[in-house]
Amino acid sequence: MNSMKLDHPHPSVEKLIANIEKVLIGKRSIIEFCVAAILANGHVLLEDVPGVGKTMLVRSLARSIGGEFKRIQFTPDLLPTDVTGVAIFNQKTMEFEFRPGPIFANVILADEINRTSPKTQSSLLEAMEERSVTVDGHTYLLNSPFFVMATQNPLEYEGTFPLPEAQLDRFLMQLRLGYPTLEEEVRMLNRFSGENPLENLEPVVTTEELSQIQKQVAAVRVSEAVQEYLVRLCMRTREHHHVYLGVSPRGSLGLFRAVQALAFVRGRDYVIPDDVKELVPVTFAHRIILKPEARLEGATIDRILSAILSETRVPVS
Repeated sequence: MNSMKLDHPHPSVEKLIANIEKVLIGKRSIIEFCVAAILANGHVLLEDVPGVGKTMLVRSLARSIGGEFKRIQFTPDLLPTDVTGVAIFNQKTMEFEFRPGPIFANVILADEINRTSPKTQSSLLEAMEERSVTVDGHTYLLNSPFFVMATQNPLEYEGTFPLPEAQLDRFLMQLRLGYPTLEEEVRMLNRFSGENPLENLEPVVTTEELSQIQKQVAAVRVSEAVQEYLVRLCMRTREHHHVYLGVSPRGSLGLFRAVQALAFVRGRDYVIPDDVKELVPVTFAHRIILKPEARLEGATIDRILSAILSETRVPVS
């Protein structure tokens, strides 16, 4: 891939971000992270209170990509086969036929994923990691590109099932939208006073273009010094005295791919340490489990990650 200037990102990536910003106001960095996640072949977990635009973000992203979009509303009575599909016996042919579930699409909105049972949550594990689904001993490949964006309300809300560690580890990033500022909320009222801008959103990137860009992202350079810096940050989470479970090697590989994608989104064919520092909180926080006594001592994951970042030597080119 040819070298790119900082102020000239890929035109298709620029169009994708600008298209989503027609609907979602004041969330440029969150949109960039989501685009970076899909370019890195990762998945995103959006955790925030109701009404801040989680579903709007996913639908805007899906409409901006000319692929197939499916929404799965997770409820306590949802079954795994409602997600993956089921084999049904055809009396005419006297054979079982596979009826694919909603997981067979390019962009999946797993809405309120923590409101369904762990058994149904686990039905996403193979799909998110292997890009395939196995039903009755037969394996079916999923669409390409394949991107899951799940939403959940904070776990202290009633009627929720916390995602198990193995499921959380499949998400490349965990993001929070947060409330808009006063100016942003006023702009939102004006923008939505007439027609919903989401309804008029047109695709600006095809799935074929997206697949080509994903290959270009994999060619973004990460120097040996930055790779070592990245791994050192991962290892420090495993060694911290307040941490019971640190970031896994899957997490370090996920961060590696994420920084490549973020550099590409920002218009570079090389990664800088600031890319790593910016993405550590959103790629590490959901992969860390604290010891029970840590909370009694006032430790939080955010504070631990902030301390690790400040104490770890940053490579200088």
